[in-house]
Amino acid sequence: MRKTLFLLLLLIFIFSPDSFSQKADTTGTWTRGMKASFAFNQVSLTNWAAGGENSLGGNSFLNLFANLKQGKSTWDNSLDLAYGLVKLGDAKIRKSDDKIDFVSKYGHNVIHKNLFLSANLSFKSQFTEGYNYPNDSVMISNFMAPGYLMLGFGMDWKPYPYLSVSFLPLTGRLTFVTDQTLSDAGAYGVDPGKHVRPEFGAAFKAVFEKDLVANVNLKSKLELFSNYLNKPQNIDINWEAMLMLKVNKFLSTFVGLQTIYDHDILIADKDGNKAPRTQFKQTFGVGLTYTVSGIHANVKP
Repeated sequence: MRKTLFLLLLLIFIFSPDSFSQKADTTGTWTRGMKASFAFNQVSLTNWAAGGENSLGGNSFLNLFANLKQGKSTWDNSLDLAYGLVKLGDAKIRKSDDKIDFVSKYGHNVIHKNLFLSANLSFKSQFTEGYNYPNDSVMISNFMAPGYLMLGFGMDWKPYPYLSVSFLPLTGRLTFVTDQTLSDAGAYGVDPGKHVRPEFGAAFKAVFEKDLVANVNLKSKLELFSNYLNKPQNIDINWEAMLMLKVNKFLSTFVGLQTIYDHDILIADKDGNKAPRTQFKQTFGVGLTYTVSGIHANVKP
């Protein structure tokens, strides 16, 4: 957990405004900002005839971005973090949300003003242990179990400032399962006892983020991956969307959706039968939000 906290603090420092104040060898313009939100919810019941259960919970997320535009080149970086906890009745506190998602993309314009040669690096994992509740005795995930590191090369199309579409026909992906128990069970597609599974294939990514109307923002990200070396017809899918409605400077409501399908992840049903299944997550919150966007910094020699 200390290593995770250190990594988080290091990334926040890198994205902080002061980190771009140093001199560089070339000229360019950084655009950077952040969006943070914390939502709290509670239900308290006493002699409630209709039934129910006391609950207490909270969800938080943090988005940091830093983008550089220099001549015909662009370098876009974003970090999405999320974490949530909930307590139902007398049960122990449970994790309700957990995400680490870092993306760094370099593009160089050589053909058309909206078309770039692109290199795309991404990392995904989670902070803490996860369990298949209500069973809290068997861990099913942890930090770097799984963890995904992907590097792809191809083309990036940016027809509008709010839309980016990438096709990466040369993509390598590593799936990490560092927890020994999960590794021995062959979780997340690794061979039993192994900690890393390499794949080589093609990736497709589309990112849309735009204010639909005043104080209503939609961000959507679709990621597809096909492994050339093993069943390329089985396409991994990860689609995320978040709609944020801003009430005022510090208060907002957000609704998040995420759908995942990975043929290598086997999920047990109520009868214990394991098979690839579509995963679905929905989050909703009303809480405090702090946004900083559009900060520009010129980098001069």
